[in-house]
Amino acid sequence: MATYAIGDVQGCFDELQALLGAFGFDRASDRLWFVGDLVNRGPASLATVRFVRDLGDRAVVVLGNHDLHLLALAQGHVRNREDDTLEEMLAAPDRGELLDWLRRCPMIHVAGDTTVVHAGLLPQWDIAAAQSLAREVEAELRGPRYSKFLETLYGSRPDRWTDDLSGADRLRVIVNAMTRMRFCTPEGVMEFETKGETTRPPRGYLPWFDVPDRKSASSTIICGHWSALGLRLAPNLLALDSGCVWGGQLSAIRLEDRRLYQVACGVHANGRAPAPLAQRR
Repeated sequence: MATYAIGDVQGCFDELQALLGAFGFDRASDRLWFVGDLVNRGPASLATVRFVRDLGDRAVVVLGNHDLHLLALAQGHVRNREDDTLEEMLAAPDRGELLDWLRRCPMIHVAGDTTVVHAGLLPQWDIAAAQSLAREVEAELRGPRYSKFLETLYGSRPDRWTDDLSGADRLRVIVNAMTRMRFCTPEGVMEFETKGETTRPPRGYLPWFDVPDRKSASSTIICGHWSALGLRLAPNLLALDSGCVWGGQLSAIRLEDRRLYQVACGVHANGRAPAPLAQRR
């Protein structure tokens, strides 16, 4: 029995299957933790969601920004973007049950001293606070007014957390930190103008995990979301977005011994099949 944390799949179903084969996934006993962004930009979001949903309690999925985008798109609150690849998902006969399953996935997952979140946590949040705030968002997503919540989700303001935030502003800050943030100031002001193709922070900002004395530092954070950052393995950080959908790798870490498994990801327009890479510690 082992637990494997897996980076951003983004609809790269064939590569996911190759990765599970690389570490010999045992559906009867192993567990999979996905860092979010199961869908979009890759060619097979529908197959990916069906497969992971059917794993039942063998899989934990935290929500990423692309997963939330799919839910908002399905409710008609946003339009298809040029690089979206969600048409098959939205046209599926089982679309309703798949989307209902997706909106019931957690924002973060905590097990002992390990926390899974798609993007990051603001420096003033310890793990207990982050769990409590995540539950506020989860209650909206799982409740009868979830469509209204998704309608007010988009936007980059407010750009910082204060305890007196309420309503849509409060929920938006929580979602933006957990699913979109890369850079913030030591005071927790988030920056969203810089796109994910760089790791160089704007002046006055830091990668969220490098902020001194952040209150979540006692937990090992497993995250994705930042393909330019690539694979980064540190004592208290496992950043697993190694750019599969961009022709990089899909990565998994066996948490019991931190053994790394990767498969190379083909550029899908060229139809290349994925090939296993060497297994490394």
